[in-house]
Amino acid sequence: MTEQLPIAVVGGGPAGAFAGELLAAGGKDVLLFDEKLAWEKPCGGGLTHKALIQYPFLGEARAESKVIVNCELVSPAGRRARFGLRHPLAIFSRFTLNGLLLERALRTGVELRKERVIRISGTDGDWHLTTPNAEYRATYLVLAAGARNLFRGQFLSPISPDDLMVTAGYFIPGHSSLVQIQFLKEITGYIWVFPRPDHVSAGIVAKMGETSTAELRRRLEQCILPAFRSQTLDEMEVCGDGWTMIGDSAGLVDPITGEGLYYALRSAELCAEALLAEQPGQYRARLQEEILPELKLAARISQRFYIRDLMSDLFAGSQGYRDLRSRLLHIVPGLMLESLTGNLRFQGKPVESLQSPLVETRHAASLTLTTTPPSPSSS
Repeated sequence: MTEQLPIAVVGGGPAGAFAGELLAAGGKDVLLFDEKLAWEKPCGGGLTHKALIQYPFLGEARAESKVIVNCELVSPAGRRARFGLRHPLAIFSRFTLNGLLLERALRTGVELRKERVIRISGTDGDWHLTTPNAEYRATYLVLAAGARNLFRGQFLSPISPDDLMVTAGYFIPGHSSLVQIQFLKEITGYIWVFPRPDHVSAGIVAKMGETSTAELRRRLEQCILPAFRSQTLDEMEVCGDGWTMIGDSAGLVDPITGEGLYYALRSAELCAEALLAEQPGQYRARLQEEILPELKLAARISQRFYIRDLMSDLFAGSQGYRDLRSRLLHIVPGLMLESLTGNLRFQGKPVESLQSPLVETRHAASLTLTTTPPSPSSS
């Protein structure tokens, strides 16, 4: 009889754990590798309304998250604007969120290996994964080990520094119910203050190569995120013979806001569905249909203009409302043209019309919480 090998998932973060859960629930044998398992980090943990609606079990874990209904934006000059969110955010500790997803994976029968994969060899149908302790075999590889994936260069080209953002952050004891985001004049990035259940996460994010991590730490007083350009997304590959990448490993992060948890979970789901259907290539097609158009749009927006600058000018008082319409008309004609031809999608649906320049730009501006909050002392 032919030996039945498991599917190997390398990386136990949200994408890897969720993919493992869905594959095991579908009857597959799954080996999940991660040397750290649940771990804490300042960046990440925020779940948007879209993620909570798509995955109700996360909403049911509200007791383990901080529900946020108010936000404050701060301009480079220190002017502040506070408003209520139409849809609340849920901010988890990353340790708690990862632990929740790993626990669900274990309950479905995922076999967990707290080991670091240091080498992958073999080919489709017979992969060999080497750890410091042993060697394992697998029929298929799901790579979910983050943006600094050790094996990305083995299957694809390494991610260019132009497609990355670097962050630095801290945990601050205390309680708050207000998300704070502050724009910075000199860098393409933002400072954040995100309340969590038992502490506050504060940090700063900027485009890699634009400023040093030391300078980021100085401005705030590490982790790396993908922020793919439109061209990179057009040329991106996410799977091949016997392997696929999901979540941050695949670069599925909003290039404006840095939000990646929804895309981690959704890519894990799409990957699992394709593998369970014995049609791995279906994963690429579903990404092209559902996720990549939205990320490409965000990348084009970030390249054409900085809504951050527009919002900063509004909060600083240097942008009046009487000429706001004319300014928007200057910065969105390309987007409007693409929208009218049906090439742009919001929330997975074609934009059928733009009643005014504010209609869809409002959606983009809501994404552009690519801003930055005040220093930790203000939380």
